[in-house]
Amino acid sequence: MSLWSTLPPDEQVLAEPAGDEARALAADQDERADLAAYRRARRRARTRRLGTGALGLAVLVVLWQLVAMLISDPVFLPSVSQTVASFAHYFVHPYPSQGKPLWYDALTSLRRVLIGFALGAVIGVALGAAMSASRIVRHAVDPVIEVLRPLPPLAFIPLFIIWLGIGEMPKEVLIMLGVIPVMAVTTVAALDEVPDDLRLCARTLGASPRYTMLRVQIRSALPGILTGMRISMAGAWTSIVAAELIAATSGLGYLIMQAGDYLNTALVFSGIISIAILGLGLDACLRGLLLLADPSRRR
Repeated sequence: MSLWSTLPPDEQVLAEPAGDEARALAADQDERADLAAYRRARRRARTRRLGTGALGLAVLVVLWQLVAMLISDPVFLPSVSQTVASFAHYFVHPYPSQGKPLWYDALTSLRRVLIGFALGAVIGVALGAAMSASRIVRHAVDPVIEVLRPLPPLAFIPLFIIWLGIGEMPKEVLIMLGVIPVMAVTTVAALDEVPDDLRLCARTLGASPRYTMLRVQIRSALPGILTGMRISMAGAWTSIVAAELIAATSGLGYLIMQAGDYLNTALVFSGIISIAILGLGLDACLRGLLLLADPSRRR
């Protein structure tokens, strides 16, 4: 005979909810344990990925140093130590003598990239949203986007110099021109992936088309839009450095060109490394925004 059967009927009725609560509590604890184990596995995988990446970079640096030692020609390939010394020296000293230090050129290029990228991203997202909301707009604009998208922005440099001079505006417009088509295409693709149920539910509850687009569809498509931003950011750095190589008196591209003219290869590598560091930093910021926009990535 079980202990449960020996209880009076009224106590059995009272004990049943307690048993349900215990089972619910146990199930909740199991779910929490599974989630904690999943998060630990994700952290271990992330740590292994970072460790593997750091190991790959370390191997590249070691190979660079060994090859430079074998060649023994700092003009052809400076060693890692020579490049680090050049970076540290010119970070605070101007090059050429009438120019600016490395940190100033880095900030100049960064400012140009951020301005052109921000303008291009805003215009590209707005254009993509309009194409997604209106079939007429899509049919009218899509051929223009498809014509502009394969064209390299560098092809427009001579025109921008003629139209806008050699100041800051042509460089920012050049970046913007390269960002807009990429952002428009990725925005349309991300909005097309949003389930129609979300839009229809919002409209059923009385939301206007504008409110539905801004608060429902674009929010749902934000992870895809941010992925497009990461792609266009790389193109923005390619455009600005190339523009500074041709028509500029400051910036990392200008610094690399000047150093190459005087066979200062270590400084050329310093400029390239500066671009890589800034590009990785901006990409990390966009990755952080992607984590905020997509909660599933934080689990």
